[in-house]
Amino acid sequence: MAALEEGFTLSAVPLGAGPHGLLGVEQSDRPDQFLVTDGGRTVILYKVSDQKPLGSWSVKQGQVITCPAVCNFQTGEYIVVHDNKVLRIWSNEDVNLDKVFKATLSAEVYRIHSIQGTEPLVLFKEGAVRGLEALLAEPQQKIETVISDEEVIKWTKFFMVFRHPVLIFITEKHGNYFAYVQMFNSCTLSKYTLLLGHEEKSVIQRFTASVDRKVISLMSLSSDGCIYKSLIPIHPNDPEKNQRVVRSLLLKTVVSGNVRNGVALTVLDQDHIAVLGPPLPASKECVSIWNTKFQTLQTSKELPQGTSGQLWYYGENLFMLHGKFLTVIPYKCEVSSLAGALGKLKHSQDPGTQTVPHFVNWETSRGYGFGSQNSEQSKRILRRRKIEVSVQPPPSKQLLSTIKKDSEKRIVEELCKFLASKQTPDFHTIIGDIVLELLGRHKVEPSFYPRNALMQLIRTHVLSYSLCPGLMEVALEKTDVQMLQLCLQQFPDIPESVTCACLKIFLSISDDSLQEAEINMESVSDYIDSVQEEKMEEQTEILHNGFNPEEENCDNCDQELNKKPQDTAEETTSCPVIPKRAALLNAILHSAYSEMFLLPHLKDIPAQHVTLFLQYLYFLYLKCSENATMTLPGLHPPTLNQIMDWICLLLDANFTVVVMIPEAKRLLLSLYKFVKSQICICSELNKIEVSFRELQKLNQEKNNRELYSIEVLELF
Repeated sequence: MAALEEGFTLSAVPLGAGPHGLLGVEQSDRPDQFLVTDGGRTVILYKVSDQKPLGSWSVKQGQVITCPAVCNFQTGEYIVVHDNKVLRIWSNEDVNLDKVFKATLSAEVYRIHSIQGTEPLVLFKEGAVRGLEALLAEPQQKIETVISDEEVIKWTKFFMVFRHPVLIFITEKHGNYFAYVQMFNSCTLSKYTLLLGHEEKSVIQRFTASVDRKVISLMSLSSDGCIYKSLIPIHPNDPEKNQRVVRSLLLKTVVSGNVRNGVALTVLDQDHIAVLGPPLPASKECVSIWNTKFQTLQTSKELPQGTSGQLWYYGENLFMLHGKFLTVIPYKCEVSSLAGALGKLKHSQDPGTQTVPHFVNWETSRGYGFGSQNSEQSKRILRRRKIEVSVQPPPSKQLLSTIKKDSEKRIVEELCKFLASKQTPDFHTIIGDIVLELLGRHKVEPSFYPRNALMQLIRTHVLSYSLCPGLMEVALEKTDVQMLQLCLQQFPDIPESVTCACLKIFLSISDDSLQEAEINMESVSDYIDSVQEEKMEEQTEILHNGFNPEEENCDNCDQELNKKPQDTAEETTSCPVIPKRAALLNAILHSAYSEMFLLPHLKDIPAQHVTLFLQYLYFLYLKCSENATMTLPGLHPPTLNQIMDWICLLLDANFTVVVMIPEAKRLLLSLYKFVKSQICICSELNKIEVSFRELQKLNQEKNNRELYSIEVLELF
């Protein structure tokens, strides 16, 4: 049996897809990261588990990317071709594609293929194939023509068979289709003519393929809505001879035959394929999974916003363009069995009843005299059991009905019972439905705010922002900082705009209001307590990882800082916010974000709040510098990288405003002085790096000697 799970959107902004959709979705060298190439100038690296982009690269204005970007699994670098002939190679550290490696080729590229276990292959539009290394050694080498005139490549696929790469590509000429199979271990190219048979009037719209040890199973979706299958041998008897393969019907009318565009298919495993397209002429587009072994529809999901007719799959995720947004739909395919392929029968019954299996009383079939009495008794028992079962709805249904009418106290009691019961496979979706039902009643009755129930549901660790987007909006409206902190700690997919809204509340709420709130303090308990104790003692000198605020080794900024040394010491040792506010700000530091989407929202924060946040971040930096490990004590404290990243983000977004505030002058000077001192430390470390290398060499030479020796080393 196969199942499609709830889908989610990777990006909150529309992708710049061209008239034919995206150019492609390709896997990166990490299983959870994917390269998405739009139909214009941009390549975006996404992390699916975080539902966030990790990086974005674009070619210059006037240039157009002409084939999907891929990852070189041997080096971890990315490869793309723009303007048909210009090849670019870059890595995650590169920012501007115009400044990365460039190679101009002598022929136009159709596609670059890259899979685990071999180097990337470049397929040219004329049918020739080159390995990437050989091509980069001589970019202007002559590329031969393999296919005939007016023959156009329509589709291509790259496999690994017995650790040897195999490439298949399909061409079309005047309505005739040809398959080329390139074996790289034997350097043989075989050509096959695809015979349409009785479907000569139909046009092939999409291809997909799978491979086993000896045969490539080529599947094609034709304009009549049917899927056909052709078997192509990997090792032909006569490779130089143009051979013919016949198509056979695999699945009949999986999509509407009137649709010319917006259809796609891909092989999921040996028994399942995914099909994209409307099943009926008047119906909306949907994605469905078919069992090819038993020729049955397993599951389907409607896509009301339409698609581009493109479908990709990696691992257990389907990728498609739903409307203008890239959507991921997880799926599950079990091992094929006849019982699973038949699916589940849908019975028309009341929503509050459950199907009770029918049991056979074998005693009644024996014809004994006492069998009739037992039969009547068993029938009465069975009818009574049916009535008892039908009266009792599932626990989730009982809870949902309780939410609609009962008090919050009653709801919490029923919720505790439900959470204590055995969890089902759809537990996370049931929890999401419960939250939506609670929020729906709150919207109708503003006075009804089931805070305790919502807090219990968040602590189940199965919710996400996309599953209940209205939850954090209600918490922001109520200024419920405890719930916001919990959501920031639990939800992995909070949009940057909501994160920034939480930050505004955490910075603006009064200290008196925070004292009354119940905040999780585990991230600040250790180092905040130590700071409070240090306030009681007088400190004459403060040394932070080689940085002394009193030290006079800077220029004019030192004179500003040394005017009031006591104030400086006070600034570096005291936390600028109360502990509860610090715990809330730490939740912000731990949240996931993308700089591109976060920076515009940071500009809306008032300048005095930006200054306060910067002061707290500077305080955390100084606390990190007090020990050699550059870490803060406690459970889940902010890391040094998180602190520095947020300092840079705040300054990038608000520097022109902060620099004009008199209250922020000393803070900016302190940051400047601190950075300058760290640069000096790094410079000194670089100077002694050579000495350490020499010591390492001498130590190796010493270990290789057989005689005892005494050596004197002068470092300075």
